Amino acid sequence: MRRWLSRGPLVGVVIPAYGVERWLDECLGSLVAQTHRRWEAVIVDDGSTDRTGEKADAWAARDHRISVVHQANAGLGAARNTGAAHVRGDYLAFVDSDDLLQPTALRTLVDSLEASGSDFATASALHWLSKDDSDLDGPLTEPRWLRRLHTPPMRSARIEQRPELLGDIFAWNKLFRRSWWDERAMSWPEGVRYEDQPTTTRAFLEGTFDVLGETTYLWRIREGSITQTRATVQDLADRWETKRRSLASVRAHGSVEVEEIFLDRVLAGDLWRYFQLVPGCSTQWWRLLRSGVLELWGQRSLVHSGLLPVHRLAGWLVEQDRRADVVALMEWVATLDGPAPRVQDVATGTWRLSVPHAVLDDTTVDPAALRLRDHEVGS
Repeated sequence: MRRWLSRGPLVGVVIPAYGVERWLDECLGSLVAQTHRRWEAVIVDDGSTDRTGEKADAWAARDHRISVVHQANAGLGAARNTGAAHVRGDYLAFVDSDDLLQPTALRTLVDSLEASGSDFATASALHWLSKDDSDLDGPLTEPRWLRRLHTPPMRSARIEQRPELLGDIFAWNKLFRRSWWDERAMSWPEGVRYEDQPTTTRAFLEGTFDVLGETTYLWRIREGSITQTRATVQDLADRWETKRRSLASVRAHGSVEVEEIFLDRVLAGDLWRYFQLVPGCSTQWWRLLRSGVLELWGQRSLVHSGLLPVHRLAGWLVEQDRRADVVALMEWVATLDGPAPRVQDVATGTWRLSVPHAVLDDTTVDPAALRLRDHEVGS
């Protein structure tokens, strides 16, 4: 028994891989360098057409802790599920094959769960923008919103204590207790993009969790390819589907407060990226954007959301089917060097956005869509 304890828990690591011959060595090198040595990894070669599978096999030949599953291309969710079915362990981790782990990542997460007994742990991450698919050359930064979610640290928490954590949607910054994962029949959605959110939402709603302030993960953002994909109808349809599934889980959970925070601060959080794409979008894409906004926020309106003021205004305009006004607003916002100008109403003392009349006739806008909140005045 003492000998087993000295070896520590076994961590099963799932690494889905598709077309990553350029980055796989870096990823696996960061795994081999872990200070927690007791792990086993399954690389799922998801029908790669480059040398990804060959490189994975070479790593497996060098390190007995690594194995490879080759399968026909089925997408990220399916590859993760395949990996989870093949890997052993007391704990379960998912690592994207173009990212890296900090050297103490597994040790930090394992130690927290061993001490708390929680169902899973989540840590913060550093990211860098890889505009030309270059190797890791920085600068590495911790997203402010991710730092905010992980401050202060907590042990054995429930979602009612910090509902905003539903915005921590990533698979890769977490470590799950394998027995809990299996008992809950957890899995990743297949055949749809943005597959992280429905599963991590379920995890936060159903489990106890540790919130760690440490950064354990290095996240590569290949922004060009993401932006191109986001402008497609299929991408937007997938986004609405995963938001729809996540909201259904939150509503089934039954907490009015959690649902309100989820709708306003989490589910709406990335809409600004889509509003930016309205100039130049197709009619089909616009209709899909508006239908999703009305489906998810039609009873509440995005004017109540945690979006920045100009994006709350854009959301209201989307709700009203005012496409030309959204185009004009987003094109104007793109010319600004800082926050949009604001003005104070002399009679009431309230502050609101000040949009040039040539851009938008604000007399045709609900004052609630222009109003600033107290913390936004002067920011």
